[in-house]
Amino acid sequence: MTSVATPEVLAEQSVPAEAGQISLADIAKAHDVRFLLATFVDMTGKPCAKLVPVEAADELEAGAMGFAGYAAGLIGQKPQDSDLIAVPDLTSFTPVPFIKEGLAIVHCDPHVDGNPWPYAPRVILKNTLARLGEHGMQAKVGAEVEYFLVNKNPDGSLSTADARDDSPRPCYDARGVTRMYEHLTSISEAMNGLGWGNYANDHEDAAGQFEQNFNYADALTTADRVVTLRYILNILAEQRGMTATFMPKPFTDRTGTGLHFHLSLWSGAEALFPGDDGERGLGLSGLAYSFIGGLLNHAPALQAFLAPTVNSYKRSGATTSSSGATWSPRKASFGGNDRTHMIRVPDDKRIELRSGDGSANPYLAIATAISAGLDGVENSSDPGLPSGPGEANPDAHRLPATLLHAVEALRKDPVILSSLSGDEAIGKYYADAKEEEFLTWHNQVSDWEIRTYLTSI
Repeated sequence: MTSVATPEVLAEQSVPAEAGQISLADIAKAHDVRFLLATFVDMTGKPCAKLVPVEAADELEAGAMGFAGYAAGLIGQKPQDSDLIAVPDLTSFTPVPFIKEGLAIVHCDPHVDGNPWPYAPRVILKNTLARLGEHGMQAKVGAEVEYFLVNKNPDGSLSTADARDDSPRPCYDARGVTRMYEHLTSISEAMNGLGWGNYANDHEDAAGQFEQNFNYADALTTADRVVTLRYILNILAEQRGMTATFMPKPFTDRTGTGLHFHLSLWSGAEALFPGDDGERGLGLSGLAYSFIGGLLNHAPALQAFLAPTVNSYKRSGATTSSSGATWSPRKASFGGNDRTHMIRVPDDKRIELRSGDGSANPYLAIATAISAGLDGVENSSDPGLPSGPGEANPDAHRLPATLLHAVEALRKDPVILSSLSGDEAIGKYYADAKEEEFLTWHNQVSDWEIRTYLTSI
């Protein structure tokens, strides 16, 4: 049972008659909230917020809280542009007393000059879901949030926060989970207190790596929850003297961090993915296969959003790890219950998109994945037969080797380039920013270059 009172729940409680509808201030007061984090993310996924006292909740709700968008981050603004106005979505109200007593988060949709800002990731996802709705469909999404718990050493290097967590194959190790009991249970209790349905807390494949799962929901709710969970993990880890990082590959010799999405399409209460698929044998409908076909067709361009950092490709390009596997696909393949594929089909109700990593912005990743799948549906794409275990069809796309390759694939894919609020200019803006990110890294002289080239000639 959720402890978060939605506007519908509060409407049954005592609300001032003159209000006409439940207000953000009413919701906050019902939960003894004194301060609100009015939150949105930029295109990189960085959470931006203003700390708003409940006494100013009406002003926040009325659109009086402005942000200098250029200062906030990568969100399509110049220094001379009008303010981003944070417009709160009351259904996203999330009290977080386990962070600070009396604190709550409310996710906001940035507006500019009275209109939703098309560069804002949450707005982009809402626009994509509206397009999906025009086809009479809704998306439900589950997310697997992986992360490392580390310490930063005086010399700048990283070490596992639990010094005893040093096995080359620590996945599911009961002792590692027990040593991190206080951290893991505090996160679990937070999620369950919010009604998210935490059902498992695992030690992942690398030393220092964990995953904490929660139930799937509609696409927007799940994206909001990923952003909220990252914030909760960061703060609660800091309170225990650790750093929670979603960096895809913080250690060269260890498995990297993924962000896997479980996707399904619905028409009201009707699940659209189950079906009689004949020779393919996965129990999916023709619509589901067309959706998969769209994902496979646009896979290289999608990686610019699913694996959006330079470091992402240290994970996906790895040939092995200390555990013996990378769990990161290198080709756009699909198959049954096989974690080597880009798209795994664990049952007839959903597909798992496995090429995303911990640095992915959940709003952009889900929006572009749905856009790719919807393009497949609109064009009746045929993904062919499922690949066998550990295999890929001969004509399967190879996933990009670097962020620059992903940017080049994005620029060549008009469907994905124009999938951000339906505006190709926004896709080009994102591509340009990611190319600059790659070149900024490329211009740095590394220790590897010095070791390799200093006396090589």
